[in-house]
Amino acid sequence: MVGKFEVRANLPEHPGTTVIIGPNGAGKSTLLKSLLGVVTPVGGRIVLGDRVLFDADEGRDVPTEARRLGYVPQRYALFSHLDVKRNVGYGMQGMARKQRDARARELLDELEIGHLADRRVSALSGGEAQRVALARALAIGPRALLLDEPMAALDAGARRKVRVFLRERLEATSLPTVIVSHDPEDARILADRVAVMDSGRLAQLGSFEEIE
Repeated sequence: MVGKFEVRANLPEHPGTTVIIGPNGAGKSTLLKSLLGVVTPVGGRIVLGDRVLFDADEGRDVPTEARRLGYVPQRYALFSHLDVKRNVGYGMQGMARKQRDARARELLDELEIGHLADRRVSALSGGEAQRVALARALAIGPRALLLDEPMAALDAGARRKVRVFLRERLEATSLPTVIVSHDPEDARILADRVAVMDSGRLAQLGSFEEIE
């Protein structure tokens, strides 16, 4: 239970990419935000590897910033007053600016957008902005990635290209990843495992081929 909206889901940890699909209002984003720690469940447990992030019975609730989860929100939430490399370096606490900029450039190069390092985010296309947001999520050295509707801001043509790119990058990172989407095509291309949410409950869990 989260606030007045009830979400019931037992989602075992998975080493690959899990795509959560379902209609609007099914509880997908609420579940993701519970994992992230920005909304607090009234019951249950959240465990990542050997680390308990939340346990209602024990009164344990690890703060969002201490969970080490890379998060890409639906509209990317990039800072318009900063250039691309400073956006990526924003979460690198305890590092000198020169070190942050250098690490940001490395990540941008890995995502094939190193040439955008000094550009203002207002000049980016939707696909470029998504890669910058992904680089920022990776910059903290996360233990897992959470992506909320990563294709929602893209047109159909960009969406097809970004799906292929994102699949390749997620395989390269080898991080457990949870993606929320309303589009079954995202699940078909990106998912190792699909979770279907319906009216706040986990209705189905399996490979894309197994889901009815």
